[in-house]
Amino acid sequence: MLPEDFSNGEKKDPRLMDQSVDSRPREKAMSKGIGSLTVSELWALILRAGGPGYPITTLCEELMKANDNSLLELERQDIVQLVTIKGIGRSKALQVLAVMELIRRYNTETPKAPPIIKNADDIYKVMRPVIGNLPHEEIWLMLLNQQHGVKRKLCITQGSGNASLFDLKKVLRTALYEDCNILVLCHNHPSGNLNPSPQDDVITHKLVEGCKAMDFRLLDHVIVTSSGFYSYASSGRLK
Repeated sequence: MLPEDFSNGEKKDPRLMDQSVDSRPREKAMSKGIGSLTVSELWALILRAGGPGYPITTLCEELMKANDNSLLELERQDIVQLVTIKGIGRSKALQVLAVMELIRRYNTETPKAPPIIKNADDIYKVMRPVIGNLPHEEIWLMLLNQQHGVKRKLCITQGSGNASLFDLKKVLRTALYEDCNILVLCHNHPSGNLNPSPQDDVITHKLVEGCKAMDFRLLDHVIVTSSGFYSYASSGRLK
């Protein structure tokens, strides 16, 4: 019979709490970043609880020592071999195996190339599934890399296209943080009407002026519906 873990609960190990901040994986990760943790500490963060008189940090150190401190060696183990390590029962063994399986799957994935934006049609293809058929208005920002690939897209305003609610500072701050100087603005018209409103014109003007001040390039502002789109750039109104 395979052994059970020391504990399946969420109780904190009292010996772990007595250790210095640097030796507590959770606190260390929060204060210094996840990259500061050793492999054993990373396992401690995942497996969480040890047993009476046997802290999770010690358990994870023993886990790695039993595998020559090598993740490649650990990857070769099965559940029967893992549960022979003190403190590793079926539950923890399955957690370890699950993480190793995630690593394998990650390493076999091929990164998807971001959509390339060449014109308003490309913008519409990306954004129609996102906002084209919503029952309320949303304003979205697309951030492009230097090859016009979509680096990120995010909702700026939800529920209203009112120009007074458009947060220009948020748009420019986000672009600065993401180190992107090519922007696309999109919003939807739930009514299906493709004609820009006076509020749409105000939003466009505010963003055009903001981009000029920050030396950003506003590629387009596109109004999206389920059946079509309106492009400020194609209409010669992006000035």
